[in-house]
Amino acid sequence: METRVYQTYSVKDITGFYSLQQFCTQALTWAEAQDCFHFFTDNQLGSQYPHGGFRNLLTLGARERILLQKDQVFSDMQKYLMTEKNDWIIGYWGYDLKNEIEELQSHNSNPFTLPDAFFYIPEILIFFEDDTITIASFDNPKQILQTILSTPIAQNSGLSFKGDIQQRTPKEKYLATVEQLREHILDGDIYEINYCMEFFSENAVLQPLQAYQALNALSPMPFSVYGKVDTHYLLCASPERFLKKERNKLISMPIKGTIRRGVSPDEDVILKDLLHTSVKERAENMMIVDLVRNDLARSARSGSVVVEEMFGVYTFAALHQMISTVVAEIRPEVDTIEAIRNAFPMGSMTGAPKIKAMELIDQYEDLKRGLYSGAVGYFTPEGDFDFNVVIRSIQYDVTQHYLSFSVGSAITYDAIPEQEYAECLLKAQAMYTVLTAR
Repeated sequence: METRVYQTYSVKDITGFYSLQQFCTQALTWAEAQDCFHFFTDNQLGSQYPHGGFRNLLTLGARERILLQKDQVFSDMQKYLMTEKNDWIIGYWGYDLKNEIEELQSHNSNPFTLPDAFFYIPEILIFFEDDTITIASFDNPKQILQTILSTPIAQNSGLSFKGDIQQRTPKEKYLATVEQLREHILDGDIYEINYCMEFFSENAVLQPLQAYQALNALSPMPFSVYGKVDTHYLLCASPERFLKKERNKLISMPIKGTIRRGVSPDEDVILKDLLHTSVKERAENMMIVDLVRNDLARSARSGSVVVEEMFGVYTFAALHQMISTVVAEIRPEVDTIEAIRNAFPMGSMTGAPKIKAMELIDQYEDLKRGLYSGAVGYFTPEGDFDFNVVIRSIQYDVTQHYLSFSVGSAITYDAIPEQEYAECLLKAQAMYTVLTAR
């Protein structure tokens, strides 16, 4: 079996008058000609974040697409990992895999034609460190480096998007639905549910790389992804980790609780304290932490599930988030895919009880979620993995000219419909700003 050649280059030596940022842009420009690619970055936030963020990694080209048949995605992926190829595997899990895990259905439609899951072994990997770049490929890394350095960067037109953005769920319907969900809570059907709505544009024209760079500059996140699978682009500014495996340790970091940034440092302190002490936000967070604890317990050694941090408040460019960290020690007999399956989809994007919440999500939302609120990430050659939650993300299909982004919030009985609607608009703000900037 062929092995990869790894070659490390000093940024200072290879870039000359270039900057690392320019080299990255050239690499991404070159990547767009590939059938698929993914660029992962923690935006230098990893050191401030529990258990770090994503690796700074660009993967290009599908050397092998992993065959995953509908309704047996997890078992097919499990069999593939048993072949011991010991390589990087890149891809995503779509939200509607819930139907394979539980006896559920997805009655709504989704304009995108993506499969429920997609994974591939990349032809080329490029690792970005503080002062080095490592290229790993089956061909000549030096030749790849020279190709990237000679790739011209397209002129920034200042306008990355053309089209009209529409809201699929009118405000009046959103407010009425929140009231209906509160009735379900009063009736004891659920305790909490994540209710989402879509913004979309038909006949849209998007310059994906330019839009991603603008989104990443406006909203840098520790689980940022810029990716393409055939004609479908993902521009993801996610702050949330779904699940990470480090040797025998599982790590999940549910987010529940959001508040805007202040206009001054003093106001930021006040707003962070309001979020941290909010009875409603803490109740929402606690419910999902309990759900995640139960999900991880299905894969964990007895007594090993621990809440490392409860109600942590983290500051990002546009907002503050309440994040808790739950860890567990995986049992030896539980394989990697089983651990993912036991926790999927992320509790923060479903609700509690999880199965009933997912039933109601399909009943009340106007769109099949697809990739949104699924997970994108990678498996390492050592058998570890890291996946985010696909939120704060723009999706675009260059063939259909369809653009979409969705946002949501947690509904409890104490939810005030107008405030939940305002929270959705706050979460949509960065994406909307990028698309409407002139």
